[in-house]
Amino acid sequence: MELVEGRPQDKRIDKEERVYDLLDQLNIDYQRIDHEEANTMEVCLEIEKTLKSTICKNLFLVNSNKSQYYLLMLKENKKFKTKVISKQINSSRLSFGSDEKMLEYLDITPGSVSLLGLMNDHDFKVQLLMDKDLLQDEYLGCHPCINTSSLRIKMKDVFEKIIPSLHHEPIFVEVYNE
Repeated sequence: MELVEGRPQDKRIDKEERVYDLLDQLNIDYQRIDHEEANTMEVCLEIEKTLKSTICKNLFLVNSNKSQYYLLMLKENKKFKTKVISKQINSSRLSFGSDEKMLEYLDITPGSVSLLGLMNDHDFKVQLLMDKDLLQDEYLGCHPCINTSSLRIKMKDVFEKIIPSLHHEPIFVEVYNE
């Protein structure tokens, strides 16, 4: 795996190209690694070593009556406890959202979930939830809506440029280590 600057020279699938277009439009410097499919945290941890940045767990969640969807970003060493998070956001019990809704709202598939998928949520069906400990990190590692590449983006750019451009104001939650 090699860390390279900016977008790839070869043509990629549309949803990945849209991510690079967004980052370029926002004048965000980023580094990229291309790799085999990464769909487990173990593989992501290997990528994280090369990226030298935090790769988040990104969970697509829904409340019990399926009226509100969430994207929860948490550090890889933390565990999602539905009771704890549900209480903090004053929601009915959370569970994992369906693959179909994930594709419909974020144009991403399991294993590729990232903050950048919110660029496809034009109807604002998904609320962003973030582990408040992410604010301490210098970089965010995430997929560009496909899990065969990973990006390293300055956390400052995430909060000052990306999130405002996506119009998805985060709700910060406390996620505890086990």
